[in-house]
Amino acid sequence: MIRLRAPTVRTADPDSACSRRRLREPSQKADGHDCSQHRNRGHLQPHGRVAGDRRRQPVPRARLSPCGRDAAGPWRVRRQPAGSGRDLDDLPGIGEDLACKIAEICRTGRLKALEELETRTPASLAVLMTVHGLGPRRAKVLHDRLGVETVEDLARAAAAGNVRSLPRFGEALEKRLLDSLQATLPAGQGRRRLDSVEETVDELLVFLSRLPGVTRAEAAGSYRRRCETVGDIDLLAVAPNGQAVADAFAAHEDTARVLEKGSTRVTIILRSGLQVDLRIVPEESYGAALVYFTGSKEHNITLRKLGQAKGLKVNEYGVYNEGRRIAGRTEAEVYASVDLPFIPPELREARGEIEAAKANALPQLVTLSDLKGDLHLHTRASDGRSRLEDMVEAARARGYAHAAVSDHSRHATAAHGLTPERLSAQLEAIDRLNDDLKDFRALKAAEVDILADGSLDFPDDLLARLDVVIGAIHSDFDLPATVQTQRVLRAMDDPLFHIFAHPTGRLIGERPGYQIDLDKVMKGALDRGCFLELNALPSRLDLDDVHCRTAKAMGLKVAISSDAHSTLGLANIRYGVDQARRGWLGSEDVLNSRSWSELKALLAR
Repeated sequence: MIRLRAPTVRTADPDSACSRRRLREPSQKADGHDCSQHRNRGHLQPHGRVAGDRRRQPVPRARLSPCGRDAAGPWRVRRQPAGSGRDLDDLPGIGEDLACKIAEICRTGRLKALEELETRTPASLAVLMTVHGLGPRRAKVLHDRLGVETVEDLARAAAAGNVRSLPRFGEALEKRLLDSLQATLPAGQGRRRLDSVEETVDELLVFLSRLPGVTRAEAAGSYRRRCETVGDIDLLAVAPNGQAVADAFAAHEDTARVLEKGSTRVTIILRSGLQVDLRIVPEESYGAALVYFTGSKEHNITLRKLGQAKGLKVNEYGVYNEGRRIAGRTEAEVYASVDLPFIPPELREARGEIEAAKANALPQLVTLSDLKGDLHLHTRASDGRSRLEDMVEAARARGYAHAAVSDHSRHATAAHGLTPERLSAQLEAIDRLNDDLKDFRALKAAEVDILADGSLDFPDDLLARLDVVIGAIHSDFDLPATVQTQRVLRAMDDPLFHIFAHPTGRLIGERPGYQIDLDKVMKGALDRGCFLELNALPSRLDLDDVHCRTAKAMGLKVAISSDAHSTLGLANIRYGVDQARRGWLGSEDVLNSRSWSELKALLAR
């Protein structure tokens, strides 16, 4: 038995992203999910750190990471005392071998087996495995046979037809790789998902705020605008002694390389490869700098032109009238100087927000507190990791009035989908649960597969017993756009259909969505009294912001849903709120901003 009495074992969010450092290539099911993620495993990363832990601590710590399907989100941890004498290998998913490795890390801060493996494994293989359809074995074959080290190398090799001849590849896989690269490289090259950098940003801001003389520290750039992906991280700090702050930041323990350092600017590359730009400004320039470095570039250009029309100079240092600073301490001052109200960062994309601000027509954006429920939760009855009772209690703890338990239907075999008999038993369990609940309603729901012919995976007599019917595509992604579109519209023709989940099926940076005429689907939903989901999993964020705004313009309401597969996964809904705000949605545009009685009336067809 392996006992740890002094250190702390850290347990990761079950909905957090799984490490891609797998020992064997995962099996891929019809909807592209890695079924091996459903097994409990500890995931170790380089430098003797455990997956997701970016800090070096005096006392090394281990993380135990049971992963959830479609897992996404930054590492948020809770502590379990290991000093109680509980055996590590008594914990779920921890065998004797893994317990020994955890003990070695806690004892020495290193893992010899990992270090030996790293010496034999090219670092580029981890990058290649971010491409959907590639696992460790295929990535190694590409590296060894074709010298492929980057996704750009892979794109060139596939375009030249050199991939198909490799063992276990073939022409079909080569085409899928090309399609995936084409969809993800142009917009996503060198970028990371928002959730994957959040912990790093938080830790850097804490680090800055604790430096002597620093009175403010804030993230800017695409991160502050809550874009789906970010490139470099832009940070802003206020301090009277910029050089001291710059020196301390450049010496941060996670710094791998310093690209630039002066008294007002520092640019570093972290060990993770992430570039971070820090600007240090005086208090009187803070607002102007925050506007400037938040962006977007196009938004800032428009602001400068408005200033020029008034004889003003607008830049990162302030707003100037004939060389005299007249504004810049706050963002509100900067906007007021050009006769505009404050514009929320999520809207600053030069998509009409300046014109709306001029007309005093900016939307009142939805907030997390506006949500009265979550309409997409999974339990361990299908591919979730928490019990029905625990998911309901977690929803209640968030202050919701209702939550929909929506496990998968039988066609989703990879997700252990429910048979009609198992769903019927679950509905009875929900009824019993509701008998004991006050001021909260657990909604009876299901995420029902839309089959290739447009029919739903459960019979109508069973669907009629549900409060919410969520239709979703998990197979036959390769249908032509016209066929895929008609498939969804036929499903919506069923009067028991309510919400179309993750409407494009994309996985950000991994898998493009299937071909579908989403505008036609949205119009069809509006005509039929159906709704679309904004799936808040950071790996999906599906709908995107552009289609959220289209939905608003049409009058089509959107359900912001966490798609949680554990109690901790309910927190992912905040990413959906971010996306909704980027899409100009207010609480009136969001289906689950309503009480159950109001929601029930909207769902009636």
